[in-house]
Amino acid sequence: MSVTSTSACLCNSQLNYGDCCQPYHLDIKTPATPEQLMRSRFSAYALKNASYVFKTYAKEKQAQNPVNEIADFANSCRFVKLVVRDTQQSDERGYVAFNAYYFYQNLYCELDEKSDFIKEDGEWRYLEGIINPVADIKVARNDPCPCASGKKYKKCHSV
Repeated sequence: MSVTSTSACLCNSQLNYGDCCQPYHLDIKTPATPEQLMRSRFSAYALKNASYVFKTYAKEKQAQNPVNEIADFANSCRFVKLVVRDTQQSDERGYVAFNAYYFYQNLYCELDEKSDFIKEDGEWRYLEGIINPVADIKVARNDPCPCASGKKYKKCHSV
């Protein structure tokens, strides 16, 4: 997937990528809130930027989430949309409740998660999340695309 600085940001913030997640991906800025970090991680998954996702894990979780496994997951999916439902933070901890929507092969998947974040060395990092199970939807070529574009799946998100 290719985006430019003036493209709509993939995190669904209604901002341009250059004004939203790109500065984090390029190490120009550091996310100031757990929500900014969550959005930048979603965009990084959509852009197949596994090294950024790895870097934003809490240090204690990085060994359990190697870059190659992050890349395998990101490369197997087509990310569609992020919806942030709730977010809260204190000085050192925070959480973001969200739904991430993506296609995996011919399945439309929803990740319903409440993610915990901590501050390490003054920067927000993803610690862990509680995932609520959601059934995947099998999509046939001629079905309406579940992304609500109004197009058939074969003309929208099918590979």
